[in-house]
Amino acid sequence: MADRNSFGGRLRRYAQVSTTVGGLAARVAGGRLFGVALDQDRHAAELRAALGGMKGPLMKVAQMLSTIPDALPDAYVRELQSLQAHAPAMGWPFVRRRMTAELGEGWQQRFRRFEREAARAASLGQVHRAESLDGVQLACKLQYPDMASAVEADLRQLRLAFAIYQRYDRAVTLGEIHAEITARLREELDYRREARHLALYRAMLKDEAGVHVPDTLPELSTDRLLTMTWLDGVGLATAEDAPVERRNRIARHLFQAWYVPFYRYGVIHGDPHLGNYTLRPDDGVNLLDFGCVRVFRPAFVEGVIDLYKALRDDDEALAVHAYESWGFVQPSKALVGVMNEWARFLYAPLLADRVQPIQAAKSGLYGAEVASRVHRELRKLGGVTPPREFVLMDRAAIGLGSVFMRLGAELNWHRLFHGLVDDFDRRKLERRQARALKAVGLEASE
Repeated sequence: MADRNSFGGRLRRYAQVSTTVGGLAARVAGGRLFGVALDQDRHAAELRAALGGMKGPLMKVAQMLSTIPDALPDAYVRELQSLQAHAPAMGWPFVRRRMTAELGEGWQQRFRRFEREAARAASLGQVHRAESLDGVQLACKLQYPDMASAVEADLRQLRLAFAIYQRYDRAVTLGEIHAEITARLREELDYRREARHLALYRAMLKDEAGVHVPDTLPELSTDRLLTMTWLDGVGLATAEDAPVERRNRIARHLFQAWYVPFYRYGVIHGDPHLGNYTLRPDDGVNLLDFGCVRVFRPAFVEGVIDLYKALRDDDEALAVHAYESWGFVQPSKALVGVMNEWARFLYAPLLADRVQPIQAAKSGLYGAEVASRVHRELRKLGGVTPPREFVLMDRAAIGLGSVFMRLGAELNWHRLFHGLVDDFDRRKLERRQARALKAVGLEASE
């Protein structure tokens, strides 16, 4: 049974957030006020330690920021990237209590071996290596204590931050964004749901030889414990200096891992940070975390393809239709023009039939410039309310693009894309999606 969302737990979380982040922020402000130079390396290390110790959603925000090139100074990126797979772990007393609560007294007798030290630790839980009684290598993912209270407290803090932000910047109405983040984070606390996500991904990617998904062991899993087969691999960052042929092979596997589920089944993995993948000796990709998964309406997926065609053919009416299919209500001509500017940036690699990097510039500065320009124009137009489904799709596109940039991959993205969408049929997707979800006991996302 999942941890209760208690008032006391939320209160403790509020105090922790205020004390930890507030103290670091005060140091930065004080340095600016008194003209004292800030030691970025030291401050970045302190920020990593603070966020890693807090666990929960705030740590996930830090992970996401570290994947976007040039969003933060290098010192911060280096430290925050370590949170992706090497966050501070909870000690053995917590592990022993949690395992006893989930599997009962004598739980160690259900394993041939269970390692006391965590192999990985992240925002909501940590993973321990183990071995089953019949010799299968396992990964046991344990949820941290009181995460339900932490999530609810952080979501309320996020709502407050959004409200304050919108008092002076109304370019983007944030209500639907908060609703989407809320739904997905609450789902991430349900490890039985994550086990169903794993089963869904195994089915969707069964024909992709370069992509690997763990098996689950239901008899050793609960709401707060997920036991899977262990997949050996090394971090994706180890390939950043590899020959381009190898980096391209890895990028191609990642492209298929993300977009076969989306265009064939209307499903996407919404957590694109580097710690969610490892590489096998043959450059195959292991997918490791399935807490943040979204199921889209087939009409939304069709809208993604329609917008590509609209940009390719300069078809304004089709662009309007695409945005309306996503949930934008009667977008004006001016608003469509601004949104198309951002869309052209995201779709640019798909529109040209040639081998190229995911972005012409070798850093994320160009993307930041486009985003800033679009933001200014949206403010002039009175703002926009992004539909909920748009939130995770946008994050996924940016996050995966950032991974491709770090790999320096050079592929014909146009042909990879067309290989998935040329035979697209919405009715077939509807039937395929319904069968896949029913088979694993899942439903469409809110």
